Amino acid sequence: MIKFAFIIMGDFNPSEDRARIHGGAAQMIGVSSVGEACREAAALARDGVGCIELCGAFKAEDARRVIEATGNNIPIGYVTHLPEQDDIFAKVFGNGDGV
Repeated sequence: MIKFAFIIMGDFNPSEDRARIHGGAAQMIGVSSVGEACREAAALARDGVGCIELCGAFKAEDARRVIEATGNNIPIGYVTHLPEQDDIFAKVFGNGDGV
């Protein structure tokens, strides 16, 4: 079975804001910045996670940074939203460098 992780961005501390289900095969990790997401993703990849999904707070360039952090060795997806909600996402998530 492939291990899977979902990284969410907001007012989170990745050392505390984590959850595991299905014996750890699926994980959710909260981060407060793209830099933290890169560090967490690299660690997840080293620990055998085979696929990572990023929440809607991440933009395409953020996903590229996470892909680079994992050496482009595992699939990294990111949730998208419709352009008409850009302003709403910016209000909720900020610019992605920290909320």
